[in-house]
Amino acid sequence: MSRPRIAVTSGEPAGVGPELCAALSGRRFAARLVVLGDAGLIAERAQAAGLEVQLRAYDPASDADDGALEVLHSPLAVPSAAGRLDVANARYVLSLLDRARDGCVSGEFAAMVTAPLHKGVINDAGVPFSGHTEYLADSTGTPRVVMMLAGRTGANADGPWLRVALATTHLPLSAVPAAITRESLTQTLRILDADLRTRFDIARPHIVVAGLNPHAGEGGHMGREEIDVITPVLEALRAEGMDLEGPLPADTLFVPRHLDGADAVLAMFHDQGLPVLKYATFGHGINITLGLPIIRTSVDHGTALDLAGSGRADAGSLIEAVEAAIAMSRH
Repeated sequence: MSRPRIAVTSGEPAGVGPELCAALSGRRFAARLVVLGDAGLIAERAQAAGLEVQLRAYDPASDADDGALEVLHSPLAVPSAAGRLDVANARYVLSLLDRARDGCVSGEFAAMVTAPLHKGVINDAGVPFSGHTEYLADSTGTPRVVMMLAGRTGANADGPWLRVALATTHLPLSAVPAAITRESLTQTLRILDADLRTRFDIARPHIVVAGLNPHAGEGGHMGREEIDVITPVLEALRAEGMDLEGPLPADTLFVPRHLDGADAVLAMFHDQGLPVLKYATFGHGINITLGLPIIRTSVDHGTALDLAGSGRADAGSLIEAVEAAIAMSRH
């Protein structure tokens, strides 16, 4: 095929995912997009949102470029109403992930992009689920992955990239210190450095690392994780040639003095780094899973049940996620 194929999962059917996917119709990308979901649902939500959409059934043998949105149809378990979750459709949502993942592993798709899903309704359906990141890691047999959010900063989203990766992801705050070990932090930094090189074509990534405690531990007076874990890991990896700065206090890390020239920031836990990233990039930021044997990007927002079917949902983050997946697939 002359263009890479990108799988786009439509996510939670009661949320904004189906109409965001419909909003991709008519846009020109340097790739062939294939939306995974219920074709009738996507058409219905497009109409409710006031979108003029041309849909075409996915044909793996075709490379047509007529502006229509290709849909790999997967039927809902039960009809879905905008804004109203139904546990009966939880396994439908997971089936979309499984199909996209399998297509990426086989080479049918060059990358997968995920619209938002609802973790709670999947758990309510009896399936333990903590997020896309962990699910894809488990289902591809990947022992460790890294969640990284990214986006362009500036008033018009035309400024420099800000990338924030996480040493831990969806954990209670009380469980974070024990989860940050020398081994886990070493693995995380190796994955981050390697994927910045191979997926983003950055020859020698400069990574800024946050401390865990206030004031990066204040010399041990506010915690010893910086002394006992983080600093020794950074020193060992610097000796191998990695360009690492830190550990720095998180409250003063996100300033130009440290971010200028930085290719990524490593935060120690979810709410240490992501509030800053989302404040700076929300609406066009994206989520990227590093360390997988496949390429996966996503929106940086949730299902927005209150906006579903209203036509007010912004497709900016999904469009950026698609563009990032295309660029990563070319590297």
